[in-house]
Amino acid sequence: MPLHTQQFFDDVLQLPFEGTVLGDAFYATFDTGSPLRLRVEFARTITHGEYAGLRLAVVHAEHGAIDTTILSFADHGTFARRDARLDIPPGRSGHGTFRDWHAQRSEPPWKGADGAELRRAIEQYAEVWFPGSSGRPTAPGRAVGPAAHAAPSPPRSGRRTR
Repeated sequence: MPLHTQQFFDDVLQLPFEGTVLGDAFYATFDTGSPLRLRVEFARTITHGEYAGLRLAVVHAEHGAIDTTILSFADHGTFARRDARLDIPPGRSGHGTFRDWHAQRSEPPWKGADGAELRRAIEQYAEVWFPGSSGRPTAPGRAVGPAAHAAPSPPRSGRRTR
C-alpha cells in the first residue's frame, strides 16, 4: 500500500518551509548556495510495513548524512486520540505506530494522525541547522551568522600556558 507521503506532509505536518517529496521522503533546501538539505522520512520498526515515527537527517550533497534524529509518534502524541479510542496502551503492539499492510484500503494508513507536536519538533530541529527556516525571527541574543567573539585558538607549542 502506498504511504501517501505527499498527503502526509501536506495535510498532517503542514511544514512552514518549501520542499519536495521524492519516493517516501521529503527534502527541503533552505539556502540555494548551501550543500545541506533536510530529509524527513518515515522511521520503520523491526516489523515489516510498520512505522513508529519520522527520521530527520541533515544531508550534505557530497558527504551524505551528517546528523540524524528520530521523532517517535508516541512521544509526540501523533496517534494519542486513535490509541485512546481503540484502547491501545503504551507498550502494546500498535501503540503510536501505523502499518501499511492492507493493500485494499483506499485511505492512508496514518489517517487521524495529529501532526502539531511533530511539526514543532521538526521546526526546532531545522532551526538549529538552518537558522530562520521556520519563518520566525531568531531569538534575541542568538546570532544567525558567525559568533561575534571567536574562541582563542590553543597554543601551537607543546608547552602548557598558565
